[in-house]
Amino acid sequence: MRIGVLGTGMVGSAIASKLITLGHDVMMGSRTANNPKAAGWASQMGPRGRAGTFADTATFAEMVFNCTRGETSIAALQAAGLEGLEDRIIVDVANVLPPDERMGESLGERIQKAFPLSKVVKTLNTINAELMVHPEALSAPHTLFLSGNDDGAKKAVRGLLESFGWSDILDLGDISTARATESYLPLWLATWKALGTAAFNVRVVR
Repeated sequence: MRIGVLGTGMVGSAIASKLITLGHDVMMGSRTANNPKAAGWASQMGPRGRAGTFADTATFAEMVFNCTRGETSIAALQAAGLEGLEDRIIVDVANVLPPDERMGESLGERIQKAFPLSKVVKTLNTINAELMVHPEALSAPHTLFLSGNDDGAKKAVRGLLESFGWSDILDLGDISTARATESYLPLWLATWKALGTAAFNVRVVR
């Protein structure tokens, strides 16, 4: 599959690199065509790795991961272009730091509203970058959450996440449930401070 990753930070690099190891063709997108982080990553990944602008990445990809900073995600996706993202699955892994409770809606909902012809799936935003792509790093099973309006899109994203190694994936429902996972961020930050490590996650015991 051709997959785009918007964002050149730790999360974008981890997800893009994992996708390459799974045999996908990946383009890392940034605001400029000559971004050194994106170009450096692509040169290390070989023929399956590419770098381009946000718009280049949207045109290239069948599925797009939003790994940009939450507070700038809408602008980054607008730079990718409404037409370029039409009918694409947007996997939104971003959080707004610090959380802005005044917004009411989650970032996932705002992206879906801004891009009504895209299929937004919110996931991977309750864990750190390492666990996103290596769930086996923890010694016990743990839970990943999924939100989105389109069942077909969620099924496609679930399959990709299972290829990452995830087995306990809980579908919370439509995109409005992204409010719940984004609201978890303060507890996640407090737990990180208490434990002194970000290598943790929660498990839903049925």
